[in-house]
Amino acid sequence: MDRHVVFDWIGSQNSFVDQPNILELGHIVIGRYGGNSSSGQYKNEDGCFVLADLEQDWEFMILLDAHNTAASAELIVRNFNQRKKDIEEALARTPNLAFQEVHALVINLFQSQDFLEECRNVQGETACLIVARKSKYCWWFSVGDCLLYLHHPELASLGQYQLNQRHFYEWIGQVNTFDLPIPCYSSGIRELRKGLNHLFMTTDGLVECPGEPYLEPKAIFEEFNVEANTAAVRTLLSKIQAHQVRDSTTIVSWMVEVEEEASEPSDM
Repeated sequence: MDRHVVFDWIGSQNSFVDQPNILELGHIVIGRYGGNSSSGQYKNEDGCFVLADLEQDWEFMILLDAHNTAASAELIVRNFNQRKKDIEEALARTPNLAFQEVHALVINLFQSQDFLEECRNVQGETACLIVARKSKYCWWFSVGDCLLYLHHPELASLGQYQLNQRHFYEWIGQVNTFDLPIPCYSSGIRELRKGLNHLFMTTDGLVECPGEPYLEPKAIFEEFNVEANTAAVRTLLSKIQAHQVRDSTTIVSWMVEVEEEASEPSDM
C-alpha cells in the first residue's frame, strides 16, 4: 500500500463520459463518471486533489464541482499544488495545530488579492469541499453543494451520516463568495468513533440521479455492507449509469480505523 499519496485530476483532462472509472490510491478509492451521452452529457467539470501520508496518519482531499467550464476547478487545483509542502508541514503537527494551520492556509489563499483577481478572470465557478483527517479527527471546509458523509455503526444507528450542510448559490470563481463583503462558507471538526470509520465525499450527480437511488446516505452505505470499498464504488457508478444520469459524479471514499475511545455520556 502506498504510504504517501499525491494525485489531482480535472474533468477537462479526461471526461469519463459513458466510462465509469475506478482508481485505487493506497487506501483511498476515487470513482469518476462523466455522465451518459445518451442523456445529453458531453463534458465533465468536476475535479479532485488528494494528499495523504499513512506514516503521519492524515489525508487531505479537495472535491470540486464546477460549471460553465472547468477553469475554476483548474485554478483551485493549481493553487493547492503550489502549496503542497505547506499542507504537509501543517498536517505533520498535532491535530489541534494542524487544523488551525490548514484552516488559515485555506482562508488566506481564498482571500488573497492575487487569487481573487484570478477568479475574476476565469469563466465559471465551482463548489469546493475540502477535508482533512488527522488521527481521530476530521475537519472540513465547504463552499457550495458537495457532500461529506461519515459512516460508523454507532452513528448510523442514530440516523447520523452527513457532516457538512449543502449550500446552493455558493461558489468560488467568476461568481465568488470570497468577493463578497463577508465571505460565506461552512467549516467544522468532528471526532471519529472507535472502530472503522468510513469517510465519503461526492459531487451531486450521485444524489440527484434520475430515480434518486442514492438520495439517502443509508442507501449509499448499504452497498458497502455487501462489497469492499473499490467494488462498492464501482456499483454506485454502474447503478447511476443504468439510471441514465446526465450530471457527472466524482467520489472519494476511504476507511479509517480508530483505536482510541471516543466520547461517551457521563452516565454510561
